Amino acid sequence: MTNSLEPSSSFASGEPTPKATWHWRFEDSTGAEVVGVEGGTASTAAGFPSQSDAESWIGEVWHELLDEGVDQVTLFEADREVYGPMSLHPSA
Repeated sequence: MTNSLEPSSSFASGEPTPKATWHWRFEDSTGAEVVGVEGGTASTAAGFPSQSDAESWIGEVWHELLDEGVDQVTLFEADREVYGPMSLHPSA
């Protein structure tokens, strides 16, 4: 089963959606930004309404991001770095 790199919306149509301020920056092993990932460029990757939504999404698609050349990710709330870089490679 393949997961979409686009975040799913849990909000019914017609309801206002919260502002998506949480996002991931995709990076290679040196920390350089990886662009051209299916989910968008690293700095403008699809946003999420909460930290929990962002973390759930990365848990679903991390292996697909690895296949696209992403080695690590950093989580941001708007412009504030929350944590990272976090490796996407499985522990040995």
